[in-house]
Amino acid sequence: MPQLRQTHAHTTKKKGGEKTLTKRIKRRIRHELNAERPTIWIGKEGATAQIVNEINSQLKKREMIKAKILKTALKEEKAKDLATRVATQTESTLVEVRGHTFMLYKPRKKKRGAH
Repeated sequence: MPQLRQTHAHTTKKKGGEKTLTKRIKRRIRHELNAERPTIWIGKEGATAQIVNEINSQLKKREMIKAKILKTALKEEKAKDLATRVATQTESTLVEVRGHTFMLYKPRKKKRGAH
């Protein structure tokens, strides 16, 4: 009987307990979101509670989102710092920061079937 290949988990853990995505998953997310337009725009007020709540709700629906940071939001902090803060607040993983655009990934929680 042939042996089945074991599939790898989506995330790996670093020393500090921080989770990172595997290269395969990062590539898949970048490929899927490459042609899409951002679904979230972060304006001059920065990452407010409303923005974070909207990102959370979109992550629950889609697993991954693309967000754009407007130049007016970048007066006090850099794009990577803002994206990292949003990822921490939403308990998601930062996939990539490219210019003023970043991608977040949060795997959906599997629903248990009702018996």
